[in-house]
Amino acid sequence: MFQAAVLTVSDRGYRGERPDASGPLVCACLEEAGYPVVKTAIVPDDQPQIEAALRELADTGEVQLLITTGGTGFSPRDVTPEATLAVCRRMAPGIPEAMRYASSRVTPRAMLSRAQAGIRGGTLIVNLPGSPKAARENLEAVLPTLRHGLEMLSGGPADCAGTDSPKNGDLTF
Repeated sequence: MFQAAVLTVSDRGYRGERPDASGPLVCACLEEAGYPVVKTAIVPDDQPQIEAALRELADTGEVQLLITTGGTGFSPRDVTPEATLAVCRRMAPGIPEAMRYASSRVTPRAMLSRAQAGIRGGTLIVNLPGSPKAARENLEAVLPTLRHGLEMLSGGPADCAGTDSPKNGDLTF
């Protein structure tokens, strides 16, 4: 069983000026998909603090999936992607590409997401938008495939031709 953590990145949420709506929603989606959420945290839109939280959550070895929500847009304080790039040794560009593709079917603004995904040790880190609606849409686009990636990351058997693979080159998102 893979365990998860959720990190909300929000200045106002951190200061208690606005309730965190996306973090609990992401937790519920993960729990429903069979990922127990064992840690949650809220940090401000500050790159050193985001990096420290990512390192702390990933380096314990307790979580294999670390989802962030918030800080992926164009605002000058949106630095979650930069923090993720700074702490990951290997990137997983297909995950945010799939999220942007799926989200672009809902809104053309999806192309403005700067979300990243990468690997730190044995933990997969995935950035989601801060909007609850967008966070859900983006997570649902990739959640069915993440388990296979986590199995490979943990050294488990890698059946890359599993039943969830597209047939005849037919890609559906």
